[in-house]
Amino acid sequence: MLTRRQNLLETIRGGNPDRFVNQYEAFAMVIANPYSADNPKPTYGGPEVVDKWGVTKRWPLGTPGGFPVHDEAHIVCKDVAEWRKYVKAPEIPTSDETWAPFVKEVDKIDRNEYFVTAFMAPGIFEQCHYLLEIQNCLINFYEEPEAMHELIDYITEFELKYAEQLCKHFHPDAIFHHDDWGSQKSTFISPAMFEEFYLPAYKKVYGYFKDHGVELIVHHSDSYAATLVPYMIDMGIDIWQGVMTSNNIPELIQKYGGQISFMGGIDSASIDFEGWTPEVVEAQARRACTECGKKYFIPGASQGLAMSTFKGVYEATTEAIDKMSKEMF
Repeated sequence: MLTRRQNLLETIRGGNPDRFVNQYEAFAMVIANPYSADNPKPTYGGPEVVDKWGVTKRWPLGTPGGFPVHDEAHIVCKDVAEWRKYVKAPEIPTSDETWAPFVKEVDKIDRNEYFVTAFMAPGIFEQCHYLLEIQNCLINFYEEPEAMHELIDYITEFELKYAEQLCKHFHPDAIFHHDDWGSQKSTFISPAMFEEFYLPAYKKVYGYFKDHGVELIVHHSDSYAATLVPYMIDMGIDIWQGVMTSNNIPELIQKYGGQISFMGGIDSASIDFEGWTPEVVEAQARRACTECGKKYFIPGASQGLAMSTFKGVYEATTEAIDKMSKEMF
């Protein structure tokens, strides 16, 4: 029997996996580090918090994650043309002493079985609209392109500094990076605009990781983004996690399998709701596995971590995928 790590590599390389990679089972997710541990995060149903970028966030009950508060009083960057006046990137801790307790925990992970996976969120696009408010952000691509390029470059430099410390201290095998690039039906910006504004930034960040020993780039975008797959390949993404059914996943696998793999296929909204049942979960897992096949595909819920909004859904999905492995392998 292959280890979880071996089985994932066989799957994404078009080899001979002996079962489905079951959701996040191959990734030992490392979320805690000196920067993230000191950066306030909203809790489910908890109070609003202000993060180190000055963004106010809340996580309402019944929703899959936290999100910025964007009434007029809480928008950080009121005018992107004057972004330097409003936006100040946090400092990333660099001392070995500060990182030591977190390194100690990483050293406990069995790298033969798991990919030590450093977690980064939000991504470059998300950080832009967290600071600006999303409608303002999208308008600014048209009305203030020069300022948007400058802001993106500034955020990219922050991510590169973060990447440097993650690589130096954790030596991660994989990176799991959040950045939602669309709704369920469309990308937020056109492919041409994405290529202009975000492809260069991500080539720098993901290129840095690859140049410093990171084997896998896993990018989360639980959205429609099929038209961006060529850019994902160009920027070095190995696995697109969160791929939803609106993307026609079998077609993407046929067209791009071998260049990139796809993780998801089970829209979280279709299974993770009040009143969910194991039968609903199993039906969605069966559809995903039979439609998408055994190679270049990792079945799982589209949500961007090993969790669910409603208790028991993630575990039921794991059981359903195990059942499909027994049937199909």
